[in-house]
Amino acid sequence: MFLVGNEYVSIDASQLIPVASVVLLGIAAASDIARRIIPDRISAALAAFGALAGLLHGPRTLLLSAAVATALFATLAALHGRGLIGGGDVKLAAAIALGLPVGAFIGFLESTAFAGGALALVHLALRLADPRIAAAPRASLPRRVLAVECWRIRRRGTLPYGVAIACGGALALLGWS
Repeated sequence: MFLVGNEYVSIDASQLIPVASVVLLGIAAASDIARRIIPDRISAALAAFGALAGLLHGPRTLLLSAAVATALFATLAALHGRGLIGGGDVKLAAAIALGLPVGAFIGFLESTAFAGGALALVHLALRLADPRIAAAPRASLPRRVLAVECWRIRRRGTLPYGVAIACGGALALLGWS
């Protein structure tokens, strides 16, 4: 039970799992922006939360989600083998799929694609940005991140697609996709 205002609110495990998963997705996105790496422990924790959520909804739900997550992993691993997507992105997407009911999977893919398109547009807009705008002594954290991104883009760096996967996953986990 948590105190919210003047009232106690009861929250069960089925409500905490999506919230904790969204926090982990935020960490994964921040890591992908900062280092272009999604830590394996984040994907493993998301998969564990997903398996627990599936068990809470019944073994059939877990088996169906596991089948979908396995198919997604195999498909994305083939793309990774061709150099089209990062390995961390593959593991992150499969871990999210494990935690989703099968009915939410298409919404996850749609939300991820939409977020990926928005991310690509931002990436393209930053190609046109003057790098000196963001690079100022004692700049704020967002300005420093912007400066680093401009530097990466000028050097043909990769798009941090884990951010789009995390956005799509968060929307699907919270039921907004």
